[in-house]
Amino acid sequence: MTDPEQPIAASQRVLFEARALTKVYQMGEVQVQALRGVDLDLYSGEFVVLLGPSGSGKSTLLNILGGLDAPSSGTVRYAGHDLHLDNDAAMTHYRRAHVGFVFQFYNLIPSLTARENVALVTEIARDPMAPEEALKRVGLGERLDHFPTQMSGGEQQRVAIARAIAKRPQVLLCDEPTGALDAQTGVLVLDVIARVNRELGTTTVVITHNAVIAAMADRVVYFRDGLVARVECNVHKKAATELSW
Repeated sequence: MTDPEQPIAASQRVLFEARALTKVYQMGEVQVQALRGVDLDLYSGEFVVLLGPSGSGKSTLLNILGGLDAPSSGTVRYAGHDLHLDNDAAMTHYRRAHVGFVFQFYNLIPSLTARENVALVTEIARDPMAPEEALKRVGLGERLDHFPTQMSGGEQQRVAIARAIAKRPQVLLCDEPTGALDAQTGVLVLDVIARVNRELGTTTVVITHNAVIAAMADRVVYFRDGLVARVECNVHKKAATELSW
């Protein structure tokens, strides 16, 4: 679905194709329609921000793209392959081999150091980067042997980002990665995500209420009532801040 008003570089290929995507949850006797027929293309290597009020369908879409949930109807194709025709084993392989997740809460193991938390992923990945490299990429090269309790919230979230990128995923999905952080720390974390996108070429989709990140994105997709309300191409994309760590 290419909008002529939203130019995409000719070198970019479609990575995700969502067509007529719906999701209905049964809550007791009530049906909640989270997605109402979403059409959306996501391109290899681009940085996309999803904006919209709570309950507009953003997290539902992200979970479907990441293979954590299945649509009620419609299709999602990843690199030309219909994801939700796969069985559980194939979906597990997809999540493990191709997708990195970053959530609002860091989900680090308190008894493990930063290096050890990242190593949990590298031990099961096909072609991982070393935990030390992943942590250096997020500005924590000097904190390898620190435990989560010895780190600030922003540093813990950067460990979570390092863990997500250490398996070299083609896709990085971030659901409110700054939701538990103050505004200043949130900008720092978003800069890290933007830099990962730029340096590793990872297709990156971020749900955030932080308007600063929209200036760093290639496109901003606005959701309302389970639908894509509009898509804006950021022709004046701002590069991620070069941080000194």
